[in-house]
Amino acid sequence: MSDTPDTILVVDDDAAVREALTQTLDLANLRAVPVGSFIEAKDHIAASFGGVVLSDIRMPGRDGFHLLGHAQTVDPDLPVILLTGEGDIPMAVEAMGQGAFDFLEKPCAADDLLPVLHRALQTRALVLENRRLKSQLETGDPAARMLRGTSRIADDLRARVRAAARSGAEVLVTGPPGAGVSKVAEVLHLMSAYAGGPFVKRPAAELDTFALQDALAAAEGGSLFLDEIAALPRSAQYALLERIETGAQARLIAGSTADLPTAMQSGQLNPELYYRLDVMPVRIPALSERPEDIPVLFRHYVAQAAEQAGLPMPELSSDHMAALMAQDWPGNTRSLMSAAMRFVLGMPDDTQDTTELGLAEQMARVERSLLIAALGRQNGRASEAAKTLKLPRKTFYDKLARYGIKPEDYRRE
Repeated sequence: MSDTPDTILVVDDDAAVREALTQTLDLANLRAVPVGSFIEAKDHIAASFGGVVLSDIRMPGRDGFHLLGHAQTVDPDLPVILLTGEGDIPMAVEAMGQGAFDFLEKPCAADDLLPVLHRALQTRALVLENRRLKSQLETGDPAARMLRGTSRIADDLRARVRAAARSGAEVLVTGPPGAGVSKVAEVLHLMSAYAGGPFVKRPAAELDTFALQDALAAAEGGSLFLDEIAALPRSAQYALLERIETGAQARLIAGSTADLPTAMQSGQLNPELYYRLDVMPVRIPALSERPEDIPVLFRHYVAQAAEQAGLPMPELSSDHMAALMAQDWPGNTRSLMSAAMRFVLGMPDDTQDTTELGLAEQMARVERSLLIAALGRQNGRASEAAKTLKLPRKTFYDKLARYGIKPEDYRRE
């Protein structure tokens, strides 16, 4: 079936119940696919199904338990939520033990149903995204693995990077601040014929003629990435142009977040060098150009931040995602990564919220976040967490008590 991430497969033999549930879901902007039996439902259940299942337990013939078992066989990670009658709660508890995502009593109010469905949909979205990323990892394609996004613009960027990598020519990577110029340069290297050699990164502003020669020598057989190429000293620009024209021992990848035509016109950047580098340009789009990629990127950064901090993955609401997509993100992916870390640590993700707090309150929030992160990394072992923060044990425990933090809450099985 053609499904979207907001699809609910509604399984109930009672037509009136199916209609009522469908109306509730329609009003919540969720797509209902109503069916009256297991036989109809099983044709929709597949490992690629992007939605979740909402099923009655008691149905003629194959009941909700049978549907749950079938779903578990097809995809153990497919959320199945069961609707129970008044006397079916023991059965529902048993179903939870068999892998049901949750159960709800009938009749079920929208205020009780919708939060469970949204949680299940978020869980499903993360499962499918993780599978997609794992599949990309197994293909060995660095562009698919490292340049995330599902938009057409993201697809075009990956295609451009692949083409530039194969060309063997000099490459100029440009993009707004925080867009990941250095990462794209690394992907270009990994996908090129020079991948077996070193990938050397240097800030152009720090290179005089001699330092440039040393950098080229260090990158021999591989790639040399010069960041912010317009800042390269004029003498080094001439030397670099000469090395390109006579055949450098390393492939050159230049990067910039500046307006290079303006830098060229002002005399900061040698025009010949600019046009020599501009043979295979790769422009990284701003996040504001592809807002549909923001949820995918934010989920990845949140998962990454949670792993680094040793904390459980927090839930991501659709309202939160909508708010993220509504922002311009002038700092691009770098700003989104910072927002993900603040989100994981429970810090305000709105800069206006933080500025309205007093200094003491801001400091307290940061301190509390650091304590929680240290406990998470040490699996709730308070004495080890205290050591990592270089705090006396008594001081550490005093701070935990002040913020109401319990070490046992951060112990993983």
